[in-house]
Amino acid sequence: MSEKLPISLDDVRDAARVLEGQVERTPLRKSRTLSEITGAEVWIKFENLQFTASFKERGALNKLSRLTDAEKAAGVIAASAGNHSQGVAYHGRRLGIPVTITMPVTTPFNKVEHTRAFGARVLLEGNTFDEAKAYAETVRQREGLTFIHPFDDPHIMAGQGTAALEMFEDGPDLDILVVPIGGGGLISGSATVAKALKPDIKVIGVQAAMYPSMYAAIRGSESKSGGASIAEGIAVKQPGHLTEKVVLALVDEIVLAEEEHLERAITLFADVEKTIAEGAGAAGLAAMLAHPAKFTGKRVGLILCGGNIDTRLLASVLTRALVREKRLSNIRIIGDDRPGLLALVSKIIGDNGANIMEVAHNRIALDVPAKGAEFDILMETRDAQHTQEIIDALAQAGYPPRRN
Repeated sequence: MSEKLPISLDDVRDAARVLEGQVERTPLRKSRTLSEITGAEVWIKFENLQFTASFKERGALNKLSRLTDAEKAAGVIAASAGNHSQGVAYHGRRLGIPVTITMPVTTPFNKVEHTRAFGARVLLEGNTFDEAKAYAETVRQREGLTFIHPFDDPHIMAGQGTAALEMFEDGPDLDILVVPIGGGGLISGSATVAKALKPDIKVIGVQAAMYPSMYAAIRGSESKSGGASIAEGIAVKQPGHLTEKVVLALVDEIVLAEEEHLERAITLFADVEKTIAEGAGAAGLAAMLAHPAKFTGKRVGLILCGGNIDTRLLASVLTRALVREKRLSNIRIIGDDRPGLLALVSKIIGDNGANIMEVAHNRIALDVPAKGAEFDILMETRDAQHTQEIIDALAQAGYPPRRN
């Protein structure tokens, strides 16, 4: 007899009744363009349209709604620097439950302020998440609070699964469901729903290659996790014990996505779907880009699980995409230091339809002749072919550039 799993389809349906009318029923839409790009039929669940821009509201509200009156009056505490904290804070305020959140002192200011804006008391302690979590346990014991775990809790897992339940109610007959994995709450709930409603569906989890914690756990190997992943929402070093049980039983496969694939997925969501995805939110699409053969010709459901990305980071990702596509190119020209040289070079670039973004002028580099000058020119072009046409034009004029 197989071991009983922490949650069932009935638990997720019960959570859906609790959540009805209190969270967004986010849309499920087919992406024609992403389908053409990937060779699959791509359906996207837009959880970035929740009020806090993340699916985390679902589990938080389901858990908070299950507390006793005494627990609600005493208050709750959570350790999180991301979407979980905002979900707990927002719905805690709605339900009249005092909320305390512990965060590392290194947490970006905007995340701290967003959480405070939802009415939570924020305590900054420690330099890492583990230190902030340990402090949360100290405060919990001292003040008699209830700890709201970000993933390893049946009510959290069932609440997260309501996103997949809506997908099956609203959407097509999916062949594959692709779900990001951090601690495993979302995929636990989603796989529970998927395998109960369509046993032959394939459930694929995706983790950032820098944080393969669940990937390693189900193989019985040690996870070598670490580094500054763009998908910080799933950058979890230790998955949950309960969630691991569900993953082992119901998830068909876990794949890894490198940082380049995560960046490309964020860019495609912005460029094609005109929507904002954080790194974790884009992980499902990143998996399709990293492992196209697994999805070609299949009807694939993706959960765009969050859209909370720092605006400076988003700008960097989009700019890097232009460089990757050769639409931003840096060239270096060495010529005589005489009046009009830069004007001549600029005219050649402009006449060929490119736009100069930046110019750096260097006269003192030792690899440049004393009577010479060096220009680093950042220019915007249509594509790689257009860039090459401009390089050829400059070379023909006697100023062959070097690519930086």
